[in-house]
Amino acid sequence: MPYDFEPMHQEHGPAVLAVLNHHIAGGFAAYPSHPLPPQAWEMFNRARADYPAYVVKRGEMVVGFGLLRPYLMPDTLARTAEVSYFFLPQHAGQGLGSRLLEMLVAEARERGVDNLLANVSSLNDGSLRFHRRHGFVQVGRFPKVGRKWDQDFDLVWLQKVL
Repeated sequence: MPYDFEPMHQEHGPAVLAVLNHHIAGGFAAYPSHPLPPQAWEMFNRARADYPAYVVKRGEMVVGFGLLRPYLMPDTLARTAEVSYFFLPQHAGQGLGSRLLEMLVAEARERGVDNLLANVSSLNDGSLRFHRRHGFVQVGRFPKVGRKWDQDFDLVWLQKVL
């Protein structure tokens, strides 16, 4: 069964939170230590403003999502956006992240964004490799700013100039 990419809409909220909550419960890809409640969807959806976001579906099931969001609000920083994506593990490693990133890069260029930033936990080796493989370079590191399940982690900032 093929995968489909479609714009993220309000009705995707529960499925998007389910994917995110999977990562919250299972590792360091998502930073919270407790699952997000359904009310978190509205905050999540507002944070991305009017930036592009997509869900990845297999049949009717949302198996991943990705989005751009403003890095910071001043108009002088509008050329920069933050990128995020998450997939259920059984759908990772099939090129979906690469396809989704290509879509987000194209959308970024259309809106005049020429810098993409990603912040990744130092304990998330897979995401660090993914970003480096796709042209992101490490531009910053905040040592021991995170602590989850009694483990310290750094925030690694990566940048891709488009």
